[in-house]
Amino acid sequence: MAAFFPSQDEDLAAVHEINVTPFIDVMLVLLIIFMVVSPLATVDLKIDLPAASVKPEARPDKPVFISLKADRRLYLAEQPVSLMQLGSQLDVQTGADKLTTLFFQADKRAQYEDVMAVMDALRKAGYLKVGLVGQEAV
Repeated sequence: MAAFFPSQDEDLAAVHEINVTPFIDVMLVLLIIFMVVSPLATVDLKIDLPAASVKPEARPDKPVFISLKADRRLYLAEQPVSLMQLGSQLDVQTGADKLTTLFFQADKRAQYEDVMAVMDALRKAGYLKVGLVGQEAV
């Protein structure tokens, strides 16, 4: 950063440059303060939590499975169904109980667009309780 200092012969001219050094100093001090104080702001309590005493819910007698294969074929239980008929077939299968939990499984090679189309069809049909089925890692 250069400054113009006139000789004694000339009139004193104003220097039009902003000195940012004090600003940087203040910012660095604030940064250090925040770095020191931020670990103190977190809560780290060691709590020995009790075990849950509620029994797990029983699985439904006949769970409703919706399956999507990699070749875009859709199945309700073991019966093939089209995407347009899915809502009406689900109403028949569940007795039009919209609170029934559905289990949706899709092949890992299925297109994401197809998976979302099935999820959208389920939502339009009024079935909002959908469980996604996956294979457990061994």
